[in-house]
Amino acid sequence: MLQGRKVAQLGRSELAEYVQALVIAVALALVIIVFLAQAFVVQGSSMEPTLHNGERLLVDKLSYRFREPQRGEIVVFKYPADPSHRYIKRIIGLPGDTVRISDGVVYINDTPIEENYTLEPAISDFGQVAVPPDHYFVLGDNRNNSEDSRYPDVGFVPRNLMVGRAVFVFWPLGRLGLVRVPSLASQLR
Repeated sequence: MLQGRKVAQLGRSELAEYVQALVIAVALALVIIVFLAQAFVVQGSSMEPTLHNGERLLVDKLSYRFREPQRGEIVVFKYPADPSHRYIKRIIGLPGDTVRISDGVVYINDTPIEENYTLEPAISDFGQVAVPPDHYFVLGDNRNNSEDSRYPDVGFVPRNLMVGRAVFVFWPLGRLGLVRVPSLASQLR
């Protein structure tokens, strides 16, 4: 009888350890997802050739708590027309910049930028706009198949809708690697 009681106690303490480990794992996962990083699945072709439909990314949610988003970074943000949806685009214009597209060339503050990461130049022009404070002008790398800041339902993306920046492709394994950020700032000096 005594031996049966020890086995039952051992079973209960073992179960308690498993429950405790599970609770700690769930709490840790929630902290990571809410504050540090989150997985994101690319949907659609708007970021080709840089990112492809179905790729899975790691999105850094921490760095924008300590610094402002930078030109050239690929960001995940809440879609302004319906914040329950997430979009992924490249930051082109920062607060205070002017942006326009003419003959397929993007101009920032009247300086043309070289973009070797796009699928093809935009076929339509876009008149000059000034990026308001605390907002960003974003474009997809597939300029002719992207719903981005050129369209009123996206428009300028408010800073408070930024979820984080894409930093790492982890699936499919053949595309495993860091997300490249071109140095657009050096072209504007």
